[in-house]
Amino acid sequence: MRITLFAASVLLALSSAAGAAQQQAAPGAASTGSGQAYPTRPVRLIVSNTAGAPSDVLGEAWGQQVVIDNRPGATGLIAAETTARAAPDGYTLWMNSMTQLIATLQAQRYLLARDFAPVSLVGSTPFLIVTGPAVPVKSLAEFIAYAKARPGQLTYGSSGQWGSTHLCMESFSSMAGLKMLHVPYKGSTLVMSDIVAGHIHTTCTGAPSVPAFAQSGKLRTLGVTYKKPTPLAPGVPPVADTLPGFELLGWYGIEMPLQTPKPLVARISADIARALRTPELQEQFVKVSAEAVGSSPAEFATFLQNETQRWDKVLREGGTLPPNKS
Repeated sequence: MRITLFAASVLLALSSAAGAAQQQAAPGAASTGSGQAYPTRPVRLIVSNTAGAPSDVLGEAWGQQVVIDNRPGATGLIAAETTARAAPDGYTLWMNSMTQLIATLQAQRYLLARDFAPVSLVGSTPFLIVTGPAVPVKSLAEFIAYAKARPGQLTYGSSGQWGSTHLCMESFSSMAGLKMLHVPYKGSTLVMSDIVAGHIHTTCTGAPSVPAFAQSGKLRTLGVTYKKPTPLAPGVPPVADTLPGFELLGWYGIEMPLQTPKPLVARISADIARALRTPELQEQFVKVSAEAVGSSPAEFATFLQNETQRWDKVLREGGTLPPNKS
């Protein structure tokens, strides 16, 4: 899942919502609900990667340009700092993800659940647990039994230490009671290539990474990390069918500087959620193996709090963060 594609989808969502709002309102800028016009100047959408997404989709719909401000580096901490220091006037939005939540937890600053104003959970994508010719199994239950019989002998790859794929396998191994050796790589493509070649045994990868390797006939998809079956992974049973309660989402959300007025946050959140319900935008998300969500600020705040508690526990158990004092 590429953040630039999600940034483009968000821009399309805001464009659609703003256009609909203007058709129902008086000509000119839309209202915040407090009598003030909004926007009256360009709006900035900060993303944590390099350039590549469209930057002016809102130009006609809002009568103002929405520009993507690429702030790569430090696994999103630079983007987080830029957002935190921006004026809380409604003209700065930040697209973040599970990657930034983990990075800020590790740094113990700019925490997503504490230091920003949640706007909306935009979209999610499942992870898939896959294996290749190095493991003679056909189901997740068989894989768990196979790994339990060989403690410390199986390897799993990830796209980096304490990245999303590493955390997925840590959670899976913990719930299943498995002991496997972690092999970090510099990217998911290298992981998948070695899975297909039989050099490592398994990994947990984002759904968009699988199609390019599925044609080899050597890749076996054992489980999807949504709690229920999903058309994003047709015919793949949920991991939760074998490990009850297991769930892991790759996700993207929108936040703003902490003191941004709540009416303005609510208005932008409602715009995004309304647009994400349209068939056109839902189709755009499916094309990148994702599901359009759209949530209220309160719902996204609860989501971030739960995710923070979950991964804080994992990081402390793994030794990345010091244990909590009893």
